[in-house]
Amino acid sequence: MTAPAPSPTGSRQQERSRSTRHRVLESAVECLVERGWAGTTTTLVAERAGVSRGAQLHHYRTKSDLLIAAVEHLAERRTAELGAEAAALPPDGDRVAGTVRLLAQLFTGPLFAAALEVWVAARTDPTLRAALVPVETRFGRELHRLTVELLGADETRAGVRESVQATLDLMRGLGVASLLTDDSARRDRLLAEWTRQLAEVLR
Repeated sequence: MTAPAPSPTGSRQQERSRSTRHRVLESAVECLVERGWAGTTTTLVAERAGVSRGAQLHHYRTKSDLLIAAVEHLAERRTAELGAEAAALPPDGDRVAGTVRLLAQLFTGPLFAAALEVWVAARTDPTLRAALVPVETRFGRELHRLTVELLGADETRAGVRESVQATLDLMRGLGVASLLTDDSARRDRLLAEWTRQLAEVLR
């Protein structure tokens, strides 16, 4: 027997519910970027999202519920940002230099700053850490896979996989270093040198 089609009213309600959740999660990420973990409150998120406290509480009853969902949303945004930047790389350019520049932008952008706020909070919050670890593990695997693809790297060769991972670890470190001061001049020199060394390994 064929199940009845959802009523137009039900479809509209589901769409409004999805739209509300999306606005709330987008607002939570923006608050993390601008205010940090400590400054992000459920009241502030609701105000920024333009929804009532009741509507927010209907979807996320506590700050922990809200920000754990925001962690998933943040990972999805970071993956989408990476994919969009990767698609914009010129196909006939220097693959190594282009990939290194792309990764440096990813790890010095606002979404990395928001992710870092969550990482620090998770260090002393077991519930948040349990939710964050699998999300970051999936993101890390996707980031590694895409980096290998962009570089055209053959990880069966000695030292190549380690060099790819070292590239990602270097970018994280440079991203942290850029949070408090303008570290762009030193970062540019390091990136130029690392690009040269990575090209040697891949060649």
